[in-house]
Amino acid sequence: MSTLRQFTCDDLFRFNGINLDPLTEMYGLSFYLQYMARWPEYFMVAESPSGDLMGYIMGKSEGQHDDWHGHVTAVTVGPEHRRLGLANQLMEGLEEVSDSKNCYFVDLFVRVSNSIAISFYRKLGYTVYRTVLQYYSGDQDEDAYDMRKALTMDVNKRSVVPLDNPVHMEELDY
Repeated sequence: MSTLRQFTCDDLFRFNGINLDPLTEMYGLSFYLQYMARWPEYFMVAESPSGDLMGYIMGKSEGQHDDWHGHVTAVTVGPEHRRLGLANQLMEGLEEVSDSKNCYFVDLFVRVSNSIAISFYRKLGYTVYRTVLQYYSGDQDEDAYDMRKALTMDVNKRSVVPLDNPVHMEELDY
């Protein structure tokens, strides 16, 4: 049994174990604080009955008009707490917040090589909207999929109709 609650400043000192995963993006302290200050309702943690942090999700809402959407910046669950449905719960929580803010869709970016995550997101109803070339930088740059899930506001599901051609980073509208 776990509890979903809003991420707090104290959690910044307790979530390092969750981040020890090669596919989890790590950010500087100021980045986490910015999300806590600007989009606190989108920053949630899964906590065990004993008080251990099991996973978290951070996101935001952005865009304008029919491009108004929720965005998953990061979602991760500690290795010892996987396969319990926590990531599903965290994603559902972010989708509910986005729906309550009248967002048209939720989007996220995932490495094209991360087949486990892609399969997970597909099971939650996300589709590949487009490929973003060289989205991830490193020893070898890697493309990302921009995956989307339509919400209640997008009754015709226009936001998830896939694009035919890949785009470059500079072509993204955030």
